[in-house]
Amino acid sequence: QVQLVESGGGLVQAGDSLRLSCAASGLTFSSYSLGWFCQAPGKEREFVVGVSRSGGSKEYAEFVKGRFTISRDNAKNTVYLQLNILKPEDTAVYYCAAGRTSNSLVVISTIGLVDYWGQGTQVTVSS
Repeated sequence: QVQLVESGGGLVQAGDSLRLSCAASGLTFSSYSLGWFCQAPGKEREFVVGVSRSGGSKEYAEFVKGRFTISRDNAKNTVYLQLNILKPEDTAVYYCAAGRTSNSLVVISTIGLVDYWGQGTQVTVSS
C-alpha cells in the first residue's frame, strides 16, 4: 500500500531552521505531484508548498515565500521541505501529500487534488 512517512519535525526557536523529509513507497513516485500542507490547532489544513512531477514547477503559499523551499529526489522517492527563518505562527503539524497528475507541470495546491497523506510531523516554534 502507499505510504508517506514524514520526519524532521521538532521544537525550535524563532529564526531557526528545520528540514522535513517525506519518504514515499508503494507508488510510482515520478507520476505524482508532491506537496506539504500544515494544520495549526483550531484551524483548517492549508497548503504550504508543492512541486510538480517533473520538479519544474513549484508553488508557495504567500506566508512562506522566501523562507521555505521544496525539493524532490525522484531517485530516492523523497520530498524535502527546508524551513528557514521560522516564526511562532509556523507552529503546526506538517503533512506530506501526493497527488497523481497527468500533466507534468501541475502542482497539487488544494486538498481536493491530494490522493495520499502522510501521518504528519509536529513543528513547534517558540518565541
